[in-house]
Amino acid sequence: MGNGVFLIQADGQLVEMSEEPYEAEKMLQELLANYPNLLAGDQIDNVEPRRWLLVSREAALPSEKDGPDRWSVDHLFLDQDGIPTLVEVKQSTNTDIRRKVVGQMLDYAANAVVYWPVEEIKSKFSATCRERDIDPDETLRGFLPDLDDHGEFWQKVKANLHDGKIRMLFVADKIPPELRRIVEFLNSQMYQAEVLAVEIKQYTGQGQKSLIPRVLGQTEEATAKKEVRTGLQWNEKTFFQELESKRGSTETEIARKILEWSKGKFSRVWWGEGKHDGSFVPVLDHNNISYYLITVWTYGKVEIQFQWLKTRPPFDNELKRKELLDKLNQIPGINLPGDAITRRPSIPLSMFKEKAVLKQLLDILDWAVDNMPAMKELEPEPRTMSTWRF
Repeated sequence: MGNGVFLIQADGQLVEMSEEPYEAEKMLQELLANYPNLLAGDQIDNVEPRRWLLVSREAALPSEKDGPDRWSVDHLFLDQDGIPTLVEVKQSTNTDIRRKVVGQMLDYAANAVVYWPVEEIKSKFSATCRERDIDPDETLRGFLPDLDDHGEFWQKVKANLHDGKIRMLFVADKIPPELRRIVEFLNSQMYQAEVLAVEIKQYTGQGQKSLIPRVLGQTEEATAKKEVRTGLQWNEKTFFQELESKRGSTETEIARKILEWSKGKFSRVWWGEGKHDGSFVPVLDHNNISYYLITVWTYGKVEIQFQWLKTRPPFDNELKRKELLDKLNQIPGINLPGDAITRRPSIPLSMFKEKAVLKQLLDILDWAVDNMPAMKELEPEPRTMSTWRF
C-alpha cells in the first residue's frame, strides 16, 4: 500500500490507512457544506489563506434575465474578499468529470456574473442560515469579525460580480489528468477569474477516516501572469481609476481632496497591495514610529484607524480616542458605536459630498494629527481649512 497514510495514535500505535473512494458524490458534497476548510484555502493563497462562507447548496441559476432557473451549482461560497466561488463536485468514476463538467462550470460562471444580482446571493445566504437554524448576521460577524458594516462586504460581492472576479473549483476524490490539464490552461489564460481543482482523497483504517485535500492548477506561469496583471502594488493612478470605475466621479473627487489634505500633513502616503481592493494610507513617521489615522478604499469607504491609534500616544489613552469618536459623531449622519475605538470603523465617502461636511471631517482629522507628539514637537504654524480649495 504505497499510497497509504500512517496515523500515529495517542498511545503510540501506528494505524496504516489506505485510500478508499467515497460511497457517493453526495457524501463529499455534504462534507464540503459542513467543513468548508476542506477546500484548502491555505493552499489557494498561502499569504492570505482563503476562508469560506457557505451561501447555498444547489444554488439555482438562470440563463437569461428574469428567466427561469436552468442550472444549479453544487455549492456557492464567498471568501473573505467577497469573491463568489462556484464548486462542482464529481466522483472520479463519473465520466462527466473529464470534459463535460468543464463546459457546465463555464456556463455557470458566465451566467452568474450577469444574472445573479447581489440581492439574490444575499437571499440565498439568508435561506441557508434559516435552514441551519442560525442567524445570518451572527454568522457574518463570526466570518468577518473586524468588519463593522456588513453592507461593505456585500458591496464587494457586487463589485466582484461586475468585474468578473469569480473562482471556479472542481472537486473530486481524484482529479484525472485530462481535467488537470484543462484547469491549468484555463487558469493561465484568465485574468479576473481563477480556475482550480481540489482533490480530496479519503483514507480509512481500523475504523478511522482521514481526508487530505490538494489544490491543482496553480502553475508558476499562471501565478506569475496573474500577479503581473493584477498589479499588487497600487499607486495614485490605478487607485483613482478603480475608484472612479466602481464609485463614480463624486466619491473620486472626495478621495482626491482627502489625499490633497494628507500630503500637507503627513510624511508619506502608502499605497496598498490588496489583490482586489486598492487603498491609500497617509503615514506620519517620527522617531522610528509610524502613525496611521485613516485608510481610503476603492470600494468607497474611509476607515478610521482606532485599532492602530490605540498603540500610539496620545491615543493609547482611551479618553483621547473617545474624544476623537465624539467629534466624528458630530458630523451629520455619522453614528459610530462606543466600541469603535478599539476597531477600524468605516464611513462611506458619499457622506462627505457636501463641502461643509467634508470640511468638518478634515478639521477633525487636523485636530487628531496636531495632537500627535510628532506634530507637537515640530510646532507647525497654525493652519485653517480656508487654504483648501473645494
